[in-house]
Amino acid sequence: MTPVGSLTGISSVLDVESRSISAENPTGEPGQGGRATTGTGANASRDLGLGWKVSPSIEIAAGATATIADIDGRGCITHIWLTTHRDHWRRLVFRAFWEGDDEPAVETPIGDFFCSGWGEFAQVNALPVAVNPNGGFNCYWEMPFRDNAKITIENTHDEPVIVYFQVDYWLGDVPSKAAHLHAQWRRSNPLPYKSVHTLLDGVEGPGHYVGTYMAWGVHNTGWWGEGEVKFYLDGDLDAEKPFPTICGTGTEDYFGGAWNFDVGHERGGYGEFSTPYLGMPQVLRPDGLYRSQQRFGMYRFHLPDPIRFREKLRVDVQALGWRAGGRYLPLQDDIASTAFFYSRKTSTARPPAPTFDTMEIR
Repeated sequence: MTPVGSLTGISSVLDVESRSISAENPTGEPGQGGRATTGTGANASRDLGLGWKVSPSIEIAAGATATIADIDGRGCITHIWLTTHRDHWRRLVFRAFWEGDDEPAVETPIGDFFCSGWGEFAQVNALPVAVNPNGGFNCYWEMPFRDNAKITIENTHDEPVIVYFQVDYWLGDVPSKAAHLHAQWRRSNPLPYKSVHTLLDGVEGPGHYVGTYMAWGVHNTGWWGEGEVKFYLDGDLDAEKPFPTICGTGTEDYFGGAWNFDVGHERGGYGEFSTPYLGMPQVLRPDGLYRSQQRFGMYRFHLPDPIRFREKLRVDVQALGWRAGGRYLPLQDDIASTAFFYSRKTSTARPPAPTFDTMEIR
């Protein structure tokens, strides 16, 4: 991905200033890192003193929201690294606010933002998101801003949570056409019979859609991914009975696979894969006891092929299996989606905020 402020790539020398925010330098100011005298590492560093990992993480109290970055000026967030115990991946809500807007542009469970919606580790090797052993979350989404950028984490749990993080960014001029990153989370559990799961709706342009992550829990036996992913662009939504401009051929096809992701019984059936733009890095199989259903984590990032819209965008997916007689079976699965897109707007229409109960893995 070419940096927002660069015309020719990594070799260009730019008139920008690199900064980084972490618990060791919460403001990102020059020369202010490693100066904490209190923090989560104070006891471990008591024999060493100032500068020796006194504040490597933060504790977020039960029900509290922590601001992990609040940046004034013009610039771009280029990388976020974060980790916390996997039990909290669906208990923390990750938000990003642009230009002082009170409404968030990014609002998702923290695990789903990093393609880890099921609370269990899976290696992710995509360009904008990398998840490494054991739960090292990294994102490289470009997040430009012109006046202010703020990132918060809400703890919806009834116990305190420890979070380690680092937000890397630069300060400098931002191209006039640079848009803001947005991410929205929706869950259908169960999906009502003969209905579709909505990934995105009510979004106004101009903008472009750049990615999908889905945590899909199957409630039936048999194959579950016959449903089509559909993009309704601009005038599609003005018709009395709208039909989409972009309509795929099946769920596994949209995520870059084929023929049920099935590599054969002798090789374990479903084949996990993770590539720069698309993958199914996670397959959770029944364990014969409490984990009775199959669960899948899949992503597709439209980086070389963004879906551009001028006025409006709606995205949905069908959930279809098979029934007797070669007929489709509408499924009532547990489907959670995170939709990534860029917009000139600092906030837009979005679903209700995630809560402890709506995020819970069950």
